[in-house]
Amino acid sequence: MDYEKFFNLSDAPFGSSPDERFYYDSPQHSKVIVKLIHVAEAMRGLGILLGDIGTGKTTIARRMLDIMSAKEEFEVAMLVIIHSALQPLWLIKKVAEKLGVEDIKGNVDKDTLISKLYERLVDIYEQNKKAVVMIDEANMLERKDIMEEMRGLLNIEFPEGHLITFLLFGLPELDNNLKLDMPLYERIGMKCRLETLTAESTKGYIQHRLSVVGRSDNIFTDPAVRVIYKFSKGKPRLINTICDNALLEGFLTKKNIIDEAVVEEVVGDLGIM
Repeated sequence: MDYEKFFNLSDAPFGSSPDERFYYDSPQHSKVIVKLIHVAEAMRGLGILLGDIGTGKTTIARRMLDIMSAKEEFEVAMLVIIHSALQPLWLIKKVAEKLGVEDIKGNVDKDTLISKLYERLVDIYEQNKKAVVMIDEANMLERKDIMEEMRGLLNIEFPEGHLITFLLFGLPELDNNLKLDMPLYERIGMKCRLETLTAESTKGYIQHRLSVVGRSDNIFTDPAVRVIYKFSKGKPRLINTICDNALLEGFLTKKNIIDEAVVEEVVGDLGIM
């Protein structure tokens, strides 16, 4: 028997990987989504979302990808940067591939690549669509020449605005990375900071995730939620870790309700205190 069965849950509610089923539209998340979609709609060229580790940037990015993919006005793509040892040509090629540029397999020179990408952007524009490229973990882009290439793509403009909009999601150091090319930095159309959840939103977040897997009543007492908020500081990733461990501890000790004592014990075991 696992804790899901013990608590009458259809699935584990506090997993560590982003899962669209559990998206919680907190005021913090909703606000930045509205702002960044405005950047794309207005063809502003460059929008930035900064946030500390575990605040939910990837969740926001995936939510926005779903929202914009469902709208006919957008041609949207998403890149996830997994390491910093990238060449500028790689970025241009990936953007081109994601936006549907054909015949660029193998070794393609930069001039040909940019020419084909420009043709594709014009084609998207003539279809009355707006090209949007979202880049998650953009703080991994640490080279000045990459920033210069991004600025070069933003130089492609029509009277209505930029032919391509970049939405960058990253840790706070992304702001300094963008300053490697000040002309690019000055083109930022919107910069948002993803704040952590409030105490009220933390309670709503926990209950929402439980309701997705079949529990509409409270498993965590209000004092337990207050302890979770205190030690997670409202970061969704830490909330998930604490809650998952607390449910497992509750299962092992046969407690149907998670109180503050259980939470304090697992927080101590996790070394978060």
